[in-house]
Amino acid sequence: MFRPSPQNRSAAASPNDERRRTVAEHREETLFFQTLRRALGHPPNAARPAGDLFPAEPSAEERRLLALVSGRSEQEREEFVSRLAAAARPLHLEVQALEDLAAARDAVLRLVAEKSPEWGGEKQLVAWSHPLIESLGLAEPLARQGIPLHLTRPVDSALDAAAADEERRRQRSRIAASFIGITAADFCLAETATVVLRNRPGEPRSVALLPSIHVALVPRSRILADMKELFALLRWEERFRTEGLSNYLSFISGPSKTADIEATMVHGAHGPREMVVFLVPG
Repeated sequence: MFRPSPQNRSAAASPNDERRRTVAEHREETLFFQTLRRALGHPPNAARPAGDLFPAEPSAEERRLLALVSGRSEQEREEFVSRLAAAARPLHLEVQALEDLAAARDAVLRLVAEKSPEWGGEKQLVAWSHPLIESLGLAEPLARQGIPLHLTRPVDSALDAAAADEERRRQRSRIAASFIGITAADFCLAETATVVLRNRPGEPRSVALLPSIHVALVPRSRILADMKELFALLRWEERFRTEGLSNYLSFISGPSKTADIEATMVHGAHGPREMVVFLVPG
């Protein structure tokens, strides 16, 4: 029996056939969405007002969450540090609460001295070009040891396409060659020990993915209780409303891990095998 191929279907089908097919497809689509509405407990033909999707003001619950975050005391923040450390322990995630940036710099240098590249070769580090990271002053002490520190920067917009591609390739190579990657977290969630990274020009997520060891700097003021507080801030805090949401958020709870082979937990199979969070003042 002849069946028209997708290429010649329009030529083989009559206008009536096309109309019947359109009606059938519309009916299937309608049934599909009605099934979804029933599963969600909505009336069969309910249409949600656009204002519900994009409200102009925060809800009462969001206002409560924003007030909690803005009014949080130092004692409450210290309690969050304890909660974060407890949640991190079973995740194979190391958390260190440090007194100041000098202590953070020394902690990074100790890590460099104690650890070795997973695949051999020379020690190299890569870090975001971020004010918090640059304030550590790592470049000079690392240079004295002959250890390169690569800083990621946005590709110069004045470069032509070929030169820009070449610069991106060089940056990817430097990131892949580094055994420690340093990022500055936007937030950290105490409930799940989750580091939250927003992307910006010059701050690629590959720095948190390719090196064997991921170091995340987290100011204490950026520790939140949970996801609900995070999304209330992202939606309504003025700096995020002005800046807009980036095209991705990374949620990282510890080093890479998998147990898909005989239920045996292995770290580092698909990303960093170690992760350290340094909590710093600010």
